[in-house]
Amino acid sequence: MTILFAASEVAPDACTGGLGEVLAALPRYMAEQGHETAVILPGYPALMEGATALEVKFSLAVGDSLQPVTIFERTQPDGTQVLLIHNDALFGRPGIYGDAGAPYDDNALRFTFFSRAVVELAKRLDPQPDILHLHDWQTALVPVLVREQQLRFKTVLTLHNLSFQGSFPPSNFAFTNLPAHWMTPMGLEFYGAMNLLKGGILHADLLTTVSETYRRQILTPEGGCGLHSILQSREAQLHAVPNGVDPLRWSPELSASLDAPFSAAQPQGKTICRAALVSELNLGPTPSGPVFAMMGRLADQKGFDLLLPLLPRLCAADVRVIIAGDGDPALSRDLLTACRQHPQKLAYLPVWDQNFPQRLLAGADFLLVPSHFEPCGLAALQGLACGAVPIAHATGGLMENLRDFDPSSGAGNALLYHEDSVQALWDAISRAHSLFEQRNTWERLVQNALKSEFSWETSAARLNTLYFRLESAPPAR
Repeated sequence: MTILFAASEVAPDACTGGLGEVLAALPRYMAEQGHETAVILPGYPALMEGATALEVKFSLAVGDSLQPVTIFERTQPDGTQVLLIHNDALFGRPGIYGDAGAPYDDNALRFTFFSRAVVELAKRLDPQPDILHLHDWQTALVPVLVREQQLRFKTVLTLHNLSFQGSFPPSNFAFTNLPAHWMTPMGLEFYGAMNLLKGGILHADLLTTVSETYRRQILTPEGGCGLHSILQSREAQLHAVPNGVDPLRWSPELSASLDAPFSAAQPQGKTICRAALVSELNLGPTPSGPVFAMMGRLADQKGFDLLLPLLPRLCAADVRVIIAGDGDPALSRDLLTACRQHPQKLAYLPVWDQNFPQRLLAGADFLLVPSHFEPCGLAALQGLACGAVPIAHATGGLMENLRDFDPSSGAGNALLYHEDSVQALWDAISRAHSLFEQRNTWERLVQNALKSEFSWETSAARLNTLYFRLESAPPAR
């Protein structure tokens, strides 16, 4: 089959989190399953470098404006073909979704245009794709457009994080250029707003999400972010396909960007990476306690509200704490203030080079994952691959992928806590301190982390089965 993936991110050049990591790996693994694959992305400046213009140009009426489209092509280092929707007015900006923690005012226009351009490009490709695999709200309009135009493509929509829905004032519906009946409860309308994700959930032929636990959670009022009843109506089409970890990006044994390679069999290089990380960030050298890391969007979901009150207590010990993330300006200001108070022990990076996340995890002893909810927890899996033991709230996909460490048996690859509170997080951090001081036990825990496997091959095989089942079935609607 010919599979066309469409999304708003790809690692490492245009990435804010797990979505971009998935798009950097999944198309290649589906190609290994025997499919022809390509990825459509917005033409962000970082992706346009080295891209070549194709002889494909067209214009789209988007509301009252006529938007030009030029298609560019680039080949990723792993050989994946990427097609770029170039429109400099909409995508030639510093950020993907916004700047300085604030979203762009015209995101409804930008990603409605992008979804419409995806459909128009798919119609022009030869051979035409059999399946359009969409990701999150930024491409969730595509199934609606396919349904309206009665196109032959089957559509798959993956829900990476239901808390981001592409909900906009109803006036933005004009950008879709769809008939008015689509702005109704069986289309995009949701409590008076235009909700792009809701429309995609209703009209995609197949829905996937990133863990079985999250699949169950989003069917409930507590976990469905208001969309649980919509998802319940499509439960038969909703499947879990867990994410994997791509060794081309995350194996410390294969990486050329680390100061020393290491593995479960030869872990000595991690000590070198730890010292290099502390030196790179001008922190006090050779701490007697562990190096803690945290990375991800500065957002309420990620549990920064739990960590911030603990930073003074944490930094009272001889530890190092390194936080990398961008997002909420208020959280960023709080972290910068904390860095000024603890300059030898705490570092915060709002921006970094594309290899820093692996350097961070390779040099860290523990990865803090205090998320209030977590669909998959891909950062925790990447931490395991680099020997950074997760200290994690047992929620969502984290419950499936992490096993709490038992010192008596030596089994487990993480330190889990269950109560979503500041005190529970502190108790887990204190437990980490204690284990770090017990060298034989600590080394066993790191070995367990490095030996953990989360294969994209397994996920690709699962998705392959769903693709063939979808291709042989009549449309769901």
